[in-house]
Amino acid sequence: MIENPVADETLDEELYEHFKFEATKGQMPLRVDKFLMNLVENATRNKIQQAAEAGNIIVNDVAVKSNYKVKAFDVVRIMLSHPPFENLILAEDIPLDIVFEDDALLVINKPAGLVVHPGHGNYTGTLVNALAFHFENLPLNSSERPGLVHRIDKDTSGLLVVAKTEFAMTFLAKQFEEKTSEREYIALVWGNVAEEEGTITGDIARHAKDRMQMAVVPDGEGKHAVTHYKVLERFGYVTLVSCKLETGRTHQIRVHLKSIGHTLFNDERYGGNLILKGTTFTKYKQFIDNCFKVLPRQALHAKTLGFVHPTTKEFMSFDTELPEDMKECILKWRSYSNSHTTEEEEN
Repeated sequence: MIENPVADETLDEELYEHFKFEATKGQMPLRVDKFLMNLVENATRNKIQQAAEAGNIIVNDVAVKSNYKVKAFDVVRIMLSHPPFENLILAEDIPLDIVFEDDALLVINKPAGLVVHPGHGNYTGTLVNALAFHFENLPLNSSERPGLVHRIDKDTSGLLVVAKTEFAMTFLAKQFEEKTSEREYIALVWGNVAEEEGTITGDIARHAKDRMQMAVVPDGEGKHAVTHYKVLERFGYVTLVSCKLETGRTHQIRVHLKSIGHTLFNDERYGGNLILKGTTFTKYKQFIDNCFKVLPRQALHAKTLGFVHPTTKEFMSFDTELPEDMKECILKWRSYSNSHTTEEEEN
């Protein structure tokens, strides 16, 4: 039963969806204003309550007040009278590192720090803004974002494929959905990974307490996710690993590796910007600080990408070198591990 509905009827004015969230299976009853504060960046409780009072917070297609209790599987939307700013895409002359391009698609090597698409707090300066400048009439994906078949996080570098035609969008998206595309990431993680290789399987959903994070949750309470990893090089207190994605969930590698005790090096959102392994010596702390300065973001790079071309039906594979910031950080760790004796860390 809907608690305190503003109006027991459908909306009859022109409103635009700005945010949409579905409560997970494990969601305990929580006031909708508190629920949204955890999810909407820079939102205050007062602003959310004002939106509810104006009838702009919709749960399961009914407007609710701020004291409505969100329950498992509720669909919560914030509707406003103007279109979202991210839908008003401004074409910007941002350079693109294009690895490959033909009439159907292009493959881009995205630098760390570049947001893939506009969103709350990032309405300009994104990859989509760059695409709007360099290309006309790119097809829209299911989220109405031009050209994007998949995405990688802002501070992750590496390869992305962009569709240039409706057919290419559908053909490529199906490969990602059916897990036939190939993606390899290189990651530097805290700790000495015990096994030479392995597979992490675990459902992923939003973290129950920190809604800016994702977390591994019990089966059936999130989205199924599988990551295969292999050790490339050991440096004692950190390990260089290759990760191959079978699925593509938000923050998948970051969350899966953290779940087995190996948080990404300098991943601030998940606590990797703290010294998680090593000694208490001042020189060691200085060494880590220098590594963080060299690599001021999570140590993750989308190195290879493979898929069947929508037109030629040939399998295409692309590979990139590690960016300079990751190379330099790895060189520092290699030098450190060669000149210091470190004890095996428990994982």
